[in-house]
Amino acid sequence: MKVAVTAWRFSTEGLGQDLAAQGEVAEALGFDSFWLPENHFTGPAAIPSPLMLLAAIASRTSRIRLGSTSYLLPIRNPILAAEEVAVLDRLSGGRVILGIGRGFADAMFKTFDIPTKEKRKRFKENLSRMIDAWEGKAIAQHDDNDIFLSPLPVQRPHPPLWVAAFGPLAIKQAGSLGLPYIASPVESMESLASNISAHREHVSEAGHDAIETVPIMRTVFITENARLEADVRSALEKESASQFRDQSTELDRWAIVGDPVKVKDLLSEYQEQLGLNYLIARGRIQGVEDTDQVRSHEMLMSLADSIS
Repeated sequence: MKVAVTAWRFSTEGLGQDLAAQGEVAEALGFDSFWLPENHFTGPAAIPSPLMLLAAIASRTSRIRLGSTSYLLPIRNPILAAEEVAVLDRLSGGRVILGIGRGFADAMFKTFDIPTKEKRKRFKENLSRMIDAWEGKAIAQHDDNDIFLSPLPVQRPHPPLWVAAFGPLAIKQAGSLGLPYIASPVESMESLASNISAHREHVSEAGHDAIETVPIMRTVFITENARLEADVRSALEKESASQFRDQSTELDRWAIVGDPVKVKDLLSEYQEQLGLNYLIARGRIQGVEDTDQVRSHEMLMSLADSIS
């Protein structure tokens, strides 16, 4: 099982430098990849340009892969987006994993003058044009001359594409495209089991080969301090009140929190029941000190070495 990590701290000042420093820590701890979200108009710590910030991390690291949990295709010009991804892949030496998505906030689409109802259509069309451009196909003509994307990504024909999919239509779209999907961090294990099964069916029905990568994002915190664990659980339960569709869902069905023995058992359960082979560990827990979060990450990587 490979283990990745999301940014666990978002400052309102010096955002690029702070994230680059976290990327250095994540690389030193041995994580396979470092992930950033995309969000717009959410306050001082918003991340509207994740690829730009991943470029800052690329400049301070040499091995760790760089992922976007949801690079929003419907709001972008597909050719410009293809260029930006190719440049980041070149800058990083071929380390990009491009997580792509549609977005969900009506306010965002309204601000960008894009009808929300068009997001799936725009996602599919823009992705198709991006893939054509990366594959070296002509993207336009001028004076009877073909125009091609340049530069092309290091990874050929393009970086790995994973789809952020949190509902049945999005999961069907991901499966129909033959792409892995990044599971929501706030879905219960039972919901994940149903969604992963549906995704596999859509992949098969569309005639694609079985997808080996099963990435799941989970909030993870490991500690042997009972009081700290209780504080973390309390913070996460408050957070779930604003995020969960079913607020009766027990914490242990959507987060992985506990001492090393318990966490190892939970990870084994995810592997056995869901086929988990790529864990994206989410931090950023309200009230948790940076040193405690980093220590949790250290213990997670120690556990990962003992899990097949």
